[in-house]
Amino acid sequence: MAGFRGLLVALFVSLLVYTSVVINSHGWNLMSVFFGDMAKMEWSGQFNLDFMFMLSLSALWVAWRHRFSVEGLVLALLAFFGGASFLAVYLFVISLRANGDMRQVLLGKSRGEGLATLPI
Repeated sequence: MAGFRGLLVALFVSLLVYTSVVINSHGWNLMSVFFGDMAKMEWSGQFNLDFMFMLSLSALWVAWRHRFSVEGLVLALLAFFGGASFLAVYLFVISLRANGDMRQVLLGKSRGEGLATLPI
């Protein structure tokens, strides 16, 4: 679990530094670039579309994990717009709260209980 948490910290810090450099060089105009690349129907747009679908799946998982509660829907919005920056912090926090129990991390507390005897 320490290795996983270390990876999450490394991902978050790397992305934070990279994003800071990009914002400093190009400003905050992410959406126009992101959707503009998709409109061009080129490989960068294909990657952005694929990435947006991954963000959608991440957001759906977060909402499902929280049983589509208000908290879960707010976190899902953060997952969609925050991407890996949000997900790295989110996974780090829930791994601490779950004491490293990956069933609980992936399924949530109530869904993860009682599964210790099932082979996964």
